[in-house]
Amino acid sequence: MSFRALWIITHDKGENASVRFSRRFATVEHRAKRLGGSLYVAVPEDSSVLRLLLTELGLSDPHKPFVLLRDDCRRCPKTPAFELRVGPGQETLWPLVVITHGSLIVACLGLVDVPLEPRPPLANLLSVSQGITFLIGLQNFLLGSGGKLDNEVMASRLAALPSVLLQVCPFGTPLDVPSVRAPATSSVPAPAGNQKQPAWKTGFHRGRAVVNTALTETVRSMQYGDSSRQDTWDVYGTVMCKCEVEGILPDVTVTLTLPPNGSPLQDILVHHCVTSLDSSILTACSVDNFDGSSFSGPYKFPFSPPLEPFRLCGYTSQVPVPPILGSYQLKEEQNHLLVSVTLKLHESVKNSFEYCEAHLPFFNRPQMGSVDVKVSCGHVDLSKEKNLVVWVLGQKFPKSREVTMEGRISLSGPAAGPTDPICTDLTAYVKLYFKVPDTTLSGCCVDQHSVQVYSSAKPKIITSRELQSEDYFIWNSTSTAPICQMLL
Repeated sequence: MSFRALWIITHDKGENASVRFSRRFATVEHRAKRLGGSLYVAVPEDSSVLRLLLTELGLSDPHKPFVLLRDDCRRCPKTPAFELRVGPGQETLWPLVVITHGSLIVACLGLVDVPLEPRPPLANLLSVSQGITFLIGLQNFLLGSGGKLDNEVMASRLAALPSVLLQVCPFGTPLDVPSVRAPATSSVPAPAGNQKQPAWKTGFHRGRAVVNTALTETVRSMQYGDSSRQDTWDVYGTVMCKCEVEGILPDVTVTLTLPPNGSPLQDILVHHCVTSLDSSILTACSVDNFDGSSFSGPYKFPFSPPLEPFRLCGYTSQVPVPPILGSYQLKEEQNHLLVSVTLKLHESVKNSFEYCEAHLPFFNRPQMGSVDVKVSCGHVDLSKEKNLVVWVLGQKFPKSREVTMEGRISLSGPAAGPTDPICTDLTAYVKLYFKVPDTTLSGCCVDQHSVQVYSSAKPKIITSRELQSEDYFIWNSTSTAPICQMLL
């Protein structure tokens, strides 16, 4: 298993993207040219790779949700192994393995050492499976112990990366994929014993035992402010795990718990490494009405973890109300728009945000001239294109848990803004972006004290949870709006 090329990219919400580090391996490229024959496609310049990759990930132009080469229904993309079209014909780079974490993107182009036609299944390519493991280790090395992108840590790790790659990936061939986290150690001898190493596990951990679980609940909502149209919302959660435990097949058990009045979890899907499940968990499904026999936990998941971070389980939950209720009124008066927005934070939601913003886009209209709005909390920014009002609410709502925006916007700009086939006339929306740490809407959490690890060393248990928004829309109640039924 070898890599033809490696890239490390950073961006700021899709903008100011740059290649922070790249490495081409000439010896591997020579092998790729010999193996590919007439189907060989050379690796283009970093600038071309950056542009094509951002387009493939949907980060290059957020105002163009449909790109023919990427979104054509005849294509069947299989992440995280992407295909980049680098020529006017059918010249493609494949498989380009990509791992993203916030504003950090790491990618590698693996060597395919089997005939390219017909295209082999991804499951048969060792360069894909071990490439994923290698990139996850590289990502952890770049982020440091905090698990978040820090410019100083990133700069120091990038400076050390050339010497690290000489140790762990000489001439483009990794010596020991999981050891990227600890560059000073190139290989570890296999543990003694009769237990056989499974084929799907490319290595094992040796050192301090740590079990890290992160529960993220995502809420979506469509609110209309009109009794004739029913508001909709849904919640789904994921539990991500990273287990650094000694042994070839260590046993770990993670338990999810709910508060006494919490709604039962539904539609539970688990990772294939989970060894057994309670029958009540397996029969949990979406229904319109719950009775007293509904299973409400605790939800125990025993498993033998892989080396890389993985999604232990996913679920849905029915909650009675969305976290933020809003109303939006937009009226037009000559060349002015009259804006009125009210947002109410529900009393059951923790009033402590990592961030909270309300975006008011204006499509199919000239650029904004003057913006005269008053807000009861936070401050207002304008996009450089002058077609988007960003209301930054900050980390807390006031004690009343209600905030308002009132004002007038003049449309006197010289050029037209972006277009949208849905948002015509007064059809408009407010889109909310927020994240609330240390809370979930369903009340679900990982019981830290019930995490069991059958290992000789006592592990360090790290748990976290958060609530975040996705596709959270509040439509203008004075006009028509698309009716949407939430589907998971």
